[in-house]
Amino acid sequence: MVQYSELDSFLQDGDYDGYLVDASSEDANQKYISGFDAPDPFITLYTTNGIRMLVSGLEYGRACKQSRSGIIKRLSEYKFEELVAERGSIDARMQVIAEFILEERESSKLVVPGNFPLETADGLRLKGIEIEIDSSRELSKIRSCKNEEEIEQIRRVQEATEEAMHIAEKMISEANIRNGILHKNGEILTSEIVKSEIELALMKRGCDAGDTIVASGGQGADPHHSGEGPLIANVPIIVDIFPQDKISGYHADMTRTWVKGTPSSEVLRRYAATVKAMETAIEMIRPGITGNEIHNVVCDIYEEEGYETLRSNPATDTGFIHSTGHGVGLDIHEFPRINSEHVVLQTGNVITVEPGLYDPIEGGIRVEDLILVTKSGYENLTRYPKKILA
Repeated sequence: MVQYSELDSFLQDGDYDGYLVDASSEDANQKYISGFDAPDPFITLYTTNGIRMLVSGLEYGRACKQSRSGIIKRLSEYKFEELVAERGSIDARMQVIAEFILEERESSKLVVPGNFPLETADGLRLKGIEIEIDSSRELSKIRSCKNEEEIEQIRRVQEATEEAMHIAEKMISEANIRNGILHKNGEILTSEIVKSEIELALMKRGCDAGDTIVASGGQGADPHHSGEGPLIANVPIIVDIFPQDKISGYHADMTRTWVKGTPSSEVLRRYAATVKAMETAIEMIRPGITGNEIHNVVCDIYEEEGYETLRSNPATDTGFIHSTGHGVGLDIHEFPRINSEHVVLQTGNVITVEPGLYDPIEGGIRVEDLILVTKSGYENLTRYPKKILA
């Protein structure tokens, strides 16, 4: 899945000998380059000649079978345990990594991601290896343009997301209202119960749920409140599902907002404004348009309806208080961001469009679709309907 030609061009343009990653496979850059899953940090060095990896003996066998690397070395090949006894584990590790890097050349100038461990960077510099930060986030930009294989992985996760969303909607729509609280099968329906069913459905499809959001009433006024306790009738219930496929590592992302019962006229007005902002934003998507152009139109719509945005009031904690969207891939939040920053969309970007309005009295409203930027415009990867009444 690695865009080898673009990464090669980046290395050549910067006169770098390679791109170095020191992380576990939970790190998206590591997963992207190595294609290998391991819970502990390991070394991957990408050069224009191919991929080399340095792993523990514990992971060597799997790395040989599962990774993209053409050359895989074990720590023991560099007498790691002897060095630990002589120098301690930190210096021993730096010595081994330096030897691994310098096997093919006498000196080396490497570029590393911004989250590269400082300990490793300083240790390698002391060994004479030049380390520079990928300050322009070129690898993140390369990762943001998905190829067909990556897009299909995201499609599959999105299908699982929509199945889980249907289960959540069914639970809420079939609930009864007693004393302003949702009940199902004679018991109070809670955020935790709905989330557990979402997580079970996703697990059956081979996905990790992450921090699923099921938040009603005032909880929904905090965009990242995951929700807790009884679900409340007659107010918005935000359900935000963003799972990750356990094997490929790719994510999907979708949000819907429902009211079980009778929404207020203000909630209906807020929902209508949000759907209008979302649909208008989606219709703008094409290669060459900038994220801030899309974001500004969303702000225009909300401000015309009388709601504050961070553009109109940077200090506001109500109204539209986040970006319009973000890239989705091996990270749930990745490049490009659809906000006030001038970032040009490119073919292969997979982004969310998720405008929302938040108020502790009215609650929160957010609606989110997942969009692929195509050569001629866009494809909406989300097929799930939008409606306010559960």
